[in-house]
Amino acid sequence: MASQRKTFNEINITPLTDIFLVLLIIMMVIAPLLDQQGLNLAVPNMIEVQDEIKDSKLIKILVTDDDRYMLGDEEIAVNNIADVITEQSKENPDGLLIMTQDNATHGAVVKLMDEARNSGVTNISITEY
Repeated sequence: MASQRKTFNEINITPLTDIFLVLLIIMMVIAPLLDQQGLNLAVPNMIEVQDEIKDSKLIKILVTDDDRYMLGDEEIAVNNIADVITEQSKENPDGLLIMTQDNATHGAVVKLMDEARNSGVTNISITEY
């Protein structure tokens, strides 16, 4: 006599549901603890920017198309950005104005912003050159 096996045609989803509920609880506990980091940006009108450039004491750094940093006519080396910003912020306490050319990369602008924030500059503005 051959023994007949019964086939198992049901799927038990209880363990799967338990896992999802545990993950949901973990996410609900962790989500409020996450610190939302970002930049508070105030985008001025173009007319206001031109008036402020003349009257304020801003550090003006140009990011060129080939990702070089220029302070006036002088090029800033990538590893000296923080030192230059710290030195310039003593004479120009109003903040930093980043002027970018059309093909400057996002990475170069973000690096300059990070170095400025690490140097203690709190007011950062970006404009097209």
